Amino acid sequence: MHQAQELEVEFFFRKGLHLNQTEEYEKAVASYDKVLELQPDHAEAWYTRGNALYRLHRYEEALASYDGALELKPGFYEAWNNRGNALDDLQRHAEAIASYNQALKFRPDYYWAWNNRGIAFRNLGHYEAAINSYDRGIEFKPDYAWAWYNRGLAFLKLGWLEKAIASYDKAVEFKPDFFEAWNSRGNTLYHLGLYAEAVDSFDRAIEFRPDYYWCWYNRAIALRNLKLYDRAVASYDRALEIQPENPDAWYFRGVCLLYGKRYPEAIASLDQALALQPDNCAILYNKACCYSLQGDREQALILLQQAINLNPVKYRKMAQTDPDLDAIRSDEQFQKLLSD
Repeated sequence: MHQAQELEVEFFFRKGLHLNQTEEYEKAVASYDKVLELQPDHAEAWYTRGNALYRLHRYEEALASYDGALELKPGFYEAWNNRGNALDDLQRHAEAIASYNQALKFRPDYYWAWNNRGIAFRNLGHYEAAINSYDRGIEFKPDYAWAWYNRGLAFLKLGWLEKAIASYDKAVEFKPDFFEAWNSRGNTLYHLGLYAEAVDSFDRAIEFRPDYYWCWYNRAIALRNLKLYDRAVASYDRALEIQPENPDAWYFRGVCLLYGKRYPEAIASLDQALALQPDNCAILYNKACCYSLQGDREQALILLQQAINLNPVKYRKMAQTDPDLDAIRSDEQFQKLLSD
């Protein structure tokens, strides 16, 4: 290759790297294509082209590009690792593990590959193998917050909740702004029935990511279990500012308003949920309860009829003992609904 061509290859390769850094991935791919047109045996260009394609979610093309790099440089452990990532995103988890194993053959202390290998095992449902892989990554990098976090997720899948929390604690020790870990920690505390501690954990997540929808939503569930209904409603409000089309948030917001005896507001919230899920029998049933508690017999019976039509067994059984329906219990039409 003459000097002018070498300079051109270097220019387009460096341009591609810059475009990758600025997240202009389509342009980066075009720049790497120019490099490979001039020098087809440029292993780094094949690799970084694969990275750009991966960022574009073009996983099959990324895979082919990593394979191009590995044909030229079989010990290219970063390419084996990233090839594994593409395979995992293609739901080819066993092949991904084989690719991570190749990366680790050439670089046994490559903690990223140990972590990614663990994710692939987790995706296969092999949670103990996943934990073993995360442990190897942590062995080489004890402050690797993502491995601690993923380890916690695997423990959660096994139902080992205290171990999951201990892993999340290590994740946030090394990365205090790790909002995903704070949220998962909150969810795990919730499953242990530690609702107040869960709220504290969700608060830490929100501190670092105020627009994190799931954290506001999960926080509201914990507050509802603490019977702090007004605070739960406020948390649902924040969640709905971020995702206004979520029927579950509107529904559970309505339930909290119902529990808080704010019946007109509860009905308005349930109406929002019903607009998004017109055949949701739980929404219809809770609206019936609101109207019953307000003394509106006619609307309560209409809605109860609709809920029972959709799920006769469940809602007849619930209506038999639900104190929210006591105001219409002696009504002849109510008795007929339960006996049909």
